Amino acid sequence: MSALPNFPQSVDPDAQETQEWLEALEAVLENEGPERAHYLLEQLIDKARRSGAYIPFSANTAYVNTIPVHLEQRCPGNIEYEERLRSWMRWNAMAMVVRANKKSPPDGGDLGGHIASFASLATMLGVGFNHFWHAEAENHGGDLLYLQGHVSPGIYARAFLEGRLTEEQLDNFRQEVDGKGLSSYPHPKLMPDFWQFPTVSMGLGPLMAIYQARFLKYLHARGIADTSKRKVWVFCGDGEMDEPESLGAIGMAAREKLDNLVFVVNCNLQRLDGPVRGNGKIIQELEGEFRGAGWNVLKVIWGGYWDPLLARDKEGLLRKVMEEMVDGEYQNCKANDGAYVREKFFGKHPKLLDMVARMTDEDIWRLNRGGHDPHKVYAAYKSASEHVGQPTVILAKTVKGFGMGKIGEGKNTTHQQKKLDLQSVREFRDRFNIPIPDDKLEEVPFFKPSDDAPEIKYLHERRQALGGYLPKRRRNADEQLKVPALDAFQAVLEPTKEGREISTTQAFVRVLTALTRDKELGQRIVPIVPDEARTFGMEGMFRQLGIYSSQGQLYEPVDKEQVMYYREDKAGQILEEGINEAGAFSSWIAAATSYSTNNRVMIPFYIYYSMFGFQRVGDLAWAAGDMQARGFLLGGTAGRTTLNGEGLQHEDGHSHILSATIPNCVSYDPTFAHELAVIIHDGLKRMVENNENVFYYLTVMNENYAQPGLEKGTEEGIIKGMYVCRKSKAKKKLKVQLMGSGTILRESLEAAELLEQDWGVGADVWSVTSFTELRREGLDVERENMLHPTKKAKVPYVTQCLAKSEGPIVASTDYMKLFADQIRQFVPKGREYKVLGTDGFGRSDFRSKLREHFEVNRHFIVLAALRALADEGAIPMSKVGEAIKKYGINPEKVNPAHA
Repeated sequence: MSALPNFPQSVDPDAQETQEWLEALEAVLENEGPERAHYLLEQLIDKARRSGAYIPFSANTAYVNTIPVHLEQRCPGNIEYEERLRSWMRWNAMAMVVRANKKSPPDGGDLGGHIASFASLATMLGVGFNHFWHAEAENHGGDLLYLQGHVSPGIYARAFLEGRLTEEQLDNFRQEVDGKGLSSYPHPKLMPDFWQFPTVSMGLGPLMAIYQARFLKYLHARGIADTSKRKVWVFCGDGEMDEPESLGAIGMAAREKLDNLVFVVNCNLQRLDGPVRGNGKIIQELEGEFRGAGWNVLKVIWGGYWDPLLARDKEGLLRKVMEEMVDGEYQNCKANDGAYVREKFFGKHPKLLDMVARMTDEDIWRLNRGGHDPHKVYAAYKSASEHVGQPTVILAKTVKGFGMGKIGEGKNTTHQQKKLDLQSVREFRDRFNIPIPDDKLEEVPFFKPSDDAPEIKYLHERRQALGGYLPKRRRNADEQLKVPALDAFQAVLEPTKEGREISTTQAFVRVLTALTRDKELGQRIVPIVPDEARTFGMEGMFRQLGIYSSQGQLYEPVDKEQVMYYREDKAGQILEEGINEAGAFSSWIAAATSYSTNNRVMIPFYIYYSMFGFQRVGDLAWAAGDMQARGFLLGGTAGRTTLNGEGLQHEDGHSHILSATIPNCVSYDPTFAHELAVIIHDGLKRMVENNENVFYYLTVMNENYAQPGLEKGTEEGIIKGMYVCRKSKAKKKLKVQLMGSGTILRESLEAAELLEQDWGVGADVWSVTSFTELRREGLDVERENMLHPTKKAKVPYVTQCLAKSEGPIVASTDYMKLFADQIRQFVPKGREYKVLGTDGFGRSDFRSKLREHFEVNRHFIVLAALRALADEGAIPMSKVGEAIKKYGINPEKVNPAHA
């Protein structure tokens, strides 16, 4: 069937019939309301489609404001005061960046900073701070703000007028080393009492905020905190929405009916280098994305100065031009002047030129965009805050660099603008009526009126009415929870019975089960899995704890007759996130920072395929460090040879290298169940009882073997990173030290037997639970000694341990050689230190073949030990050749790093 003709608004084959339909619709709207009108229209469309009419779906509405003028709720505030306050904030934000970049130290280089983003967003932020965003108060937990990273100067400018920041701090914007400055972007780590959330890198803010909003619902459903009045407000740039993370979870937000979530997309039509959609319309595109996903969409495109013109647009010509113009043309309009707008916009039709004939070029230039009109913004915020059953997105049209004049307003270079010449500063001052005299303009001074100025009093009154000042971060929860004693994990501290074997993954599940049953901590445990619970043997928790679902369980699961059936529950404890590591990690972040955002200590355990952890969502892991997250990450089926059948894209040999890059991520690669329990217990003590801002990364394996149980006295070594797990009892003249972690420690234990039986070499075996923590401790000691040369030098823990031993040292792991090589500088001087690891791409095969391929099996460990002894002259080099022949090692095999 061919498409129906697309008649333009100015061409109507039966105008009288159209008018009759419109009058009928108006009668329904007037007498029965918009809901009834919407229902009738949907019925008409459905009837037409069923009758064969071609009516393609469109998620777009006209390029006008969603809320009509007669339904707008006017801003109740003192508009004059608010405009002056915004102007002062704009000035101080600009001054902060310009002053910082006037400084030029001997090593050169600009500090950077951004003026244009806050310039476009000031009205929307001002309306929110003055009328909507609650701070934590007695009857309100406080709203959560995810603020665009590039607008931080404007947030500082507001805090300065509030008296929360000093002029000295503003004057040290992006100069933090001496402790007086302000961070470039929202960084809780650097400003722990101020910023709630990091929102850079771009795209992370929207994704984390969606799962934060869902976590508030989770807390409420489980009865842990009343979050019913709290909202999550998220500010994004229109260019930022191109990041996959920005839109990747909007479907989940709609499915979960997160009506506590409001996105505000600042549509200034420009990204860093140029227009976002120069050949199209980003607002329309985003409307389609969000409306199609099930969101409530509010467009704030045109400011109040357009209302009279739109009211006179009886033929729809003005709307037609608005629809047809692309964003590149709109950008040009704001980069020029009123005369240009008259010619290029209104000049598209003679009747539009007549419409504005009595308007001066200045009048035309004053026609504002919706995001700069406080009444339009207030109406949108009010509607969004009252909307029920859906998340809301506000698409607000603004001007990039609003108020920056010819040098920056609407220009492609605006985003990078950090310096203004004197003339531009003067124009900025005049545009916003800043009381700075000409002879002071060169200094670009900050402006702050006296504390008793009516505008400043108003500023404080508005925040007091909303519970206090924002942004503001809580360092610790008021509550103090007690961690159970280590013997709570007795089931994994004891040796396995004869003939029994378990993996460290199974041991983790037992530890987690014990924690969920603890009277004090049980309800605060948050198990998180990305559709891998059965892989990790956690399905037994489905029935016990329930899987959180905002709807409960509306069906009977197919495995209902089984003990471990799939049970969803409104008060479920498990967060089962589907095949979605980024979403699961965002849930973990929400729980891991709950002590700060919700005044409730939550303890998240997120377990995942280790290869799909740091490698896949490393930027989020770094953000977790910035956010001072507290919780446990568990890389399951870890190591490059333990996940034997999956191959290159699943086998992890480098997650510990990646985790080591995050300063407050504490990393361990334990071999035995008791080690895992001791480490988790230590982490709970540090994070829950001591309020330390660290989070733990633990690797666990799916390989079953007998567990030796905890030997009393080894707890300290387990935590510090190494201890002797097998002391050679044979009286041998030749000695070596074998170090190992994860499952490869077991190869070291087997190698020790071979060395004694086949070569007469005694071997002590060290379980190294963390090469990363050993290195960090060693570097701390090294620095301490360097800075205190007259004090008695301290000795790194690695050096202390190995100094009492004899012979060369061989370290073997299931990770890249760099992992074990981290501690080389702390090995006692004069001792051989050889490292075996799994450099190269993974592949599928049996574990024994993979360990042979990567040269980390017991035979290669023996070979490395013998070579080290030969290098020291303790044995002839021919012995190494004998070992190669004895164990069938092919000396010409390809290097696994290049295979």
